[in-house]
Formats: sequence, structure tokens, C-alpha cells
Amino acid sequence: MVILDSHQMPRSAAKIAVSLPDELYRALEGVRRRTGRSRSAVVQEAVRDWLRRQVRGDLVREYEEGYRRSPEATDEIEAALATAVGLLTSDADDW
Repeated sequence: MVILDSHQMPRSAAKIAVSLPDELYRALEGVRRRTGRSRSAVVQEAVRDWLRRQVRGDLVREYEEGYRRSPEATDEIEAALATAVGLLTSDADDW
């Protein structure tokens, strides 16, 4: 899945019609006007953010499924904790 950043211009664009409840539309228009952005730019950013959240959610679900199939062993957990404590202890000197 390709998610263009807001500074990247698509080679082509599709137009869509979207219905919004009046309250959501008024809120969108108020913020959009204050920021000087176009409706298209605001909706594109919202869709990009939503798609990124979906991808992150998919990755979390995949991780959880993998963990359920093969959970960490006790020695792996202890090694991770020892590493974390070591990192936290070494940073404590910088405070």
C-alpha cells in the first residue's frame, strides 16, 4: 500500500463525494479556514492518517498473533529485563 506524504503530488486524482453530518462539516470548515488549507488538502491528510492507523493496527495484530503462536521463554524475558535495567542505569548518570 502506497500512502503519499502531504508534500508529494499525485500524478492523477480521483474526485469523490463525501457526506458529513452538519456539525462535523462546520468544525472542518472552521479549522480549514483558520489554517488556510483547502478542503481537499484537509480530507487527504485525514485519509492518510486513517490509512496509517490501519496499517499500524494490522502490524500490531500480526505481532500479537505471532506472540501467541510463539511466546517468549522465561530466559528471553529475563535477558530483555536485564538489558532494559542496564540501559536505564547507564542513562541515570546523565541526569
